[in-house]
Amino acid sequence: MDPATIIGIVLALVSLVIMMVLEGSSPLAIFLLPPLILVFGGTFGAAIAGLAMSDVGKIGAWMKQGLMPPKVPPITEKIQTLVSLAEKARKEGLLALEAEVKNIDDPFLKRGLQMSIDGTDPEDLRAVLEAEIAAKKAEDKVATKFFTAMGGYAPTVGIIGTVVGLVHVLENLSNPDSLGPLIAAAFIATLWGVLSANVFWLPMGAKIARNSDLEAAQMMMLVEGISEIQAGTSPRTVRQKLTSLIPPSELAKAAKAAA
Repeated sequence: MDPATIIGIVLALVSLVIMMVLEGSSPLAIFLLPPLILVFGGTFGAAIAGLAMSDVGKIGAWMKQGLMPPKVPPITEKIQTLVSLAEKARKEGLLALEAEVKNIDDPFLKRGLQMSIDGTDPEDLRAVLEAEIAAKKAEDKVATKFFTAMGGYAPTVGIIGTVVGLVHVLENLSNPDSLGPLIAAAFIATLWGVLSANVFWLPMGAKIARNSDLEAAQMMMLVEGISEIQAGTSPRTVRQKLTSLIPPSELAKAAKAAA
């Protein structure tokens, strides 16, 4: 699991609590049930209204994907796997990889290698694998748009809650002692709308988009590796071609780890 999203959310909430304590306010003052129900319930409702019914059942998986996504493994490990497979294929032929494929955990790499071993035409193989990458990116885009939409709806729903609260304030003008608490309660809806958008929903959407880009880049690199293995390219050339696709920062990190 990649904990970066949870760490960021906790840091933001702790900063809010510290600010309230330093100003002499109680953090519990912002936990009022009516605005919480309106902001979170109204935001979810508005976002769900923009989905297809078939997408609603995926929301739980999207929440997990945004908060606790799987950690993307280092790309250098997969390069080493591809180079080893290239060495074996170069010496013994593609059919010799049949036994190696069973020990590979990555389902995408496994499918690609199996298609290669089965004699799939190189152009057809690349087309199938690239179509799978495009389908994954499209699915991740739906999840990203869901959380981005929630980030847009939440502040507006919070303002609606504040307006409703201020209407209640106007109903009680004859009771000046109650105006202060009522006005404070009214603005808590706006607080939670802005807070939830910028601390929860928008970061979760950004995390899904970032992970999707990383995974798609790795999958494209695997496509290149599989194509080179199928073409009988030398292991040294396979390593050089795949390494050239890695960002310099990742190369430096891998070199430091190896040292």
